Amino acid sequence: MTNVNIQENTETSVTDYILAQETKDQLRFLTCGSVDDGKSTLIGRLLYDSKLIFEDQLASLERDSKKHGTVGEEIDLALLVDGLEAEREQGITIDVAYRFFATEKRKFIVADTPGHEQYTRNMATGASTADLAVLLVDARNGLMVQTRRHAFIASLLGIRHVVLAINKIDLVGYSEERFEEIRKEFKTFANGFDFETLQAIPMSARYGDNVSARSEKMSWFSGPTLLEHLESVEVGEHALEAPFRFPVQWVNRPNLDFRGYSGTIASGRVNVGEELVVAGPAKTSKVEKIIGAGGEVDSASAGEAVTITLEDEIDISRGDLLSSTASRPDVADQFAAHVIWMSDEPLLPGRSYLLKIGTRTVTATVSEIKHKINVNTFEHVAGKTLELNEIAFCNFALSSSVPFDPYEANRSTGSFILIDRMSNATVGAGMIWFALRRASNIHWQALAVDKQARSEKLGQKPAVLWFTGLSGSGKSTIASIVEKKLHIDGRHTYTLDGDNVRHGLNKDLGFTDADRVENIRRVGEVAKLFTEAGMLTLVSFISPFRSERRMARDLMGEGEFIEVFVDTPIEECRKRDPKGLYAKADRGEIKNFTGIDSPYEAPENAEIHVKNVDRDPEDVAEEIIGYLRDRGFLSSYSSDGEGI
Repeated sequence: MTNVNIQENTETSVTDYILAQETKDQLRFLTCGSVDDGKSTLIGRLLYDSKLIFEDQLASLERDSKKHGTVGEEIDLALLVDGLEAEREQGITIDVAYRFFATEKRKFIVADTPGHEQYTRNMATGASTADLAVLLVDARNGLMVQTRRHAFIASLLGIRHVVLAINKIDLVGYSEERFEEIRKEFKTFANGFDFETLQAIPMSARYGDNVSARSEKMSWFSGPTLLEHLESVEVGEHALEAPFRFPVQWVNRPNLDFRGYSGTIASGRVNVGEELVVAGPAKTSKVEKIIGAGGEVDSASAGEAVTITLEDEIDISRGDLLSSTASRPDVADQFAAHVIWMSDEPLLPGRSYLLKIGTRTVTATVSEIKHKINVNTFEHVAGKTLELNEIAFCNFALSSSVPFDPYEANRSTGSFILIDRMSNATVGAGMIWFALRRASNIHWQALAVDKQARSEKLGQKPAVLWFTGLSGSGKSTIASIVEKKLHIDGRHTYTLDGDNVRHGLNKDLGFTDADRVENIRRVGEVAKLFTEAGMLTLVSFISPFRSERRMARDLMGEGEFIEVFVDTPIEECRKRDPKGLYAKADRGEIKNFTGIDSPYEAPENAEIHVKNVDRDPEDVAEEIIGYLRDRGFLSSYSSDGEGI
């Protein structure tokens, strides 16, 4: 054979191999279960048996096994996956590690998720995109609390295929009796879950029994090996069978002659000439072109990144959702959803978060925690807050309507994340269950007299002066003097004081973090109404959390919120202690007292920053009024004909 023929045959073989890989379907699965049940070892075994470890990796693995290994002189396959130094030293998986491997029949993406309860949020992250869960159980220990927790989360997140991998069967003498005992117990436990398939397999990940090859030591087991099951399980084509959903990621307009909408198809199929609707506005048009990676195509389906052009000019922006006209999504500004909380800071009802669903981001609050779920017993329990790794069923209120599907119908358009508005960290993941229709018949009533007309009549620009600071900082005293001076000059004002409001509007609230959030939410809404009336509103509240002060600011119009930070050191506040509150808090007679056993988050960029030590309150009040005058909040009109 000539060199030319050899080269041609090599090129043909490579091309055929690449084409073969492209036509294989793909299974995404995760390994989960309790600590030290062998998840990382199992994945290492699959990689090892699939011959996907290079010689230099194997040499490195042998060295690492001597340093960090837990299996004596043998190669510790878990170290292939436990990449973080902290994981190797502790012998546990902390992060979610993703690995790729392939066989002749299928391609796989596997997520190795943490077993420790502290990292349950990481397990939920891995489960959110998986089609199948391999739930490991140590044959010696049986079902553990974390085993049950992970099974519940997998079910909640829509995983419908489960492998019960009863691992370390070698340590119980390859006992069929022990295998059957655990299998039956789990089947009874998972009876209420919506698993479509549940395959139990006895195995030893360390030695490879029933992982890739059938074990001669368990002739009593007639089922498939793990790899055989992963290669053959039919996970279905739910995303392809679901109605068409296309979240618009980007409006592609390189010139005046082209306007396309780019993104990844979340579910379903679309064809040229098909009629689509923009969810929400309900405007329809037909597909003119579908442009994929290689150019124009006649159709596209779930998972493909495309640009779609329409026959008609429609106002479509990033965050909009194109869908099938025959099966449209829900559109609402309130819904009920399950939430997995992923932050060390608790979820507080009434606190404003960013909610990202698809490509759209809106502000949202949890209006009510209906119940928390005890993931060990599935009991519904009451709760006012949600702590790290807890799960609850909540009602949500959004700043604007969004399109969505129930999570059980469409995982892509029925899921969302919650983002902390101050840190931009992801703090929660949610699965929408249904829309809340109770407010759908409530609309804004148009009024003949608006804010501008009222403020012009009063001769002033409306504003909220939000005084914040520790108890005893002097904020109420300063606010009172400012209002008195404004009143003498004929200005129209009102003061909302923390103590006074708690005698009426907020008398049902205590001083827990959740109650403090609701306290400020209500006051913010009332202050907004006063600005609509054209008033200068003085709000004097400790308001300890930046998030709630931000929420109040966002309620007001541009430039209408003026944060006044009365900055008085806590030592000075203790000296003043006009109501004796610090002394009571020190004695334990008052719980959740700001500065003692409840935090105060000082403003970072207040419009007015008053360092209130050895200062005359009258001088501070004049400084604040000067700020209002210099920025045009006070017109030249006053009761005695002179400006302030």
